[in-house]
Amino acid sequence: MIERRRFSRIIYQAPATLVQGDYKLATCIQDLSLHGLLLWAVDEPNLTKDNLIDVSFTLPDSDITIALSATLVSQTERILHLKIDHIDIESVGHLRRLVELNVGSDELLHRELEHLVDLGDSVEG
Repeated sequence: MIERRRFSRIIYQAPATLVQGDYKLATCIQDLSLHGLLLWAVDEPNLTKDNLIDVSFTLPDSDITIALSATLVSQTERILHLKIDHIDIESVGHLRRLVELNVGSDELLHRELEHLVDLGDSVEG
């Protein structure tokens, strides 16, 4: 199988809350990238692919919360694959730093950030 990922995924485990409309779900992040997240749901998920999902999680030993909106790409039982659709500038700065500390390569991180900008331009343009 050919690897199609353009973003490095880092192992990062932390509790996260997902909200879709009135539905709220407790999850645990398994890994993440600048483009998406892999999560494990505590309870059987009842999410739809049609509506955005608000995701929030707090960095350990801090008061920093990362908030973003994502879409459900796929679900296998309680494993959820989400694609980040929108993230505010403050949260993307924290997410970037988190990835930067775990990727270990400034060159790789900058290449991924450039690709992320290119994706945004192609979607908006």
